[in-house]
Amino acid sequence: MYKPTPEEIAKVKGLGFLIDKTTMCHFNARVLTVNGKISAEKMSCIAEASKKFGSGECAFTTRQTVEIQHIPYENIQPLIDYLSQHDLEIGGTGPKVRPIVSCKGTTCQYGLIDTFALSERIHNEFYKGYHDVKLPHKFKIAVGGCPNNCVKPDLNDLGIIGQRVPSIDLDKCRGCKVCQVEKACPVKCAKVTKGKITKPEGECNHCGRCIGKCPFDAVGEKTVGYKVYVGGRWGKKTANGKPLTKLFTTEDEVMRLVESAILFFRDKGQAGERFADTIARIGFEETERVLVSGEMLKRKDEILTK
Repeated sequence: MYKPTPEEIAKVKGLGFLIDKTTMCHFNARVLTVNGKISAEKMSCIAEASKKFGSGECAFTTRQTVEIQHIPYENIQPLIDYLSQHDLEIGGTGPKVRPIVSCKGTTCQYGLIDTFALSERIHNEFYKGYHDVKLPHKFKIAVGGCPNNCVKPDLNDLGIIGQRVPSIDLDKCRGCKVCQVEKACPVKCAKVTKGKITKPEGECNHCGRCIGKCPFDAVGEKTVGYKVYVGGRWGKKTANGKPLTKLFTTEDEVMRLVESAILFFRDKGQAGERFADTIARIGFEETERVLVSGEMLKRKDEILTK
């Protein structure tokens, strides 16, 4: 069995092939799912590729890639060629934008946004579009459909969470002894106080579960949007991301913000530091001001060519 050199191991790691420590002669390949969803045809292709070029076993990573395991070095290029014929690609390593993680908010009963569509758009524009852009460190993005936070958006360098902000019409509230809004609130912040329903803004997580529950239409929908967290991290060191003050109301706004954050990290980050470290060094308020202002986008060409 051919044993690859350290130089060969480093080279193929950049392509998405990680050395298998059990043999130090084989590799595990990370096949991208784009947004955590994959067709039966592509799944069959991955299974067949695993039998042809690996051990016949696959593993699912926490970043929603499918690892084909135990691939001999000489099978790496044939595997790449085989998968490319079925519109599948390998990747997900290095100091760059990493594969996007998405919850199933598009189809989930609690989902407030189309997570599959947004994640695919981010994948195409920033994972693929920025694939050759070197960053100070890895940059992880997660898209969550609601405040249940199943994919932990606030523990990623940038996290997006669907929001449904309620509005209260006190004139319609009858102060019912058994309030349906109060019963529907999963975080128990909705309360009937002095004969009227209240939802303290700092306590409401904008899950939208209370909207439409009042039989007298006292609670309606104010805004559907996206909360964005920046500076989260999970691993050897942890950091909870902080939410930006602005609630973004369109997908295009979110895309501009994501690009601003990537450019900001490339421009301001120091080699080897995570986005959380960059934000801590510069300050959250200044970071938020720069990201929301759009000034990074105005300097895009300068930042990408430096």
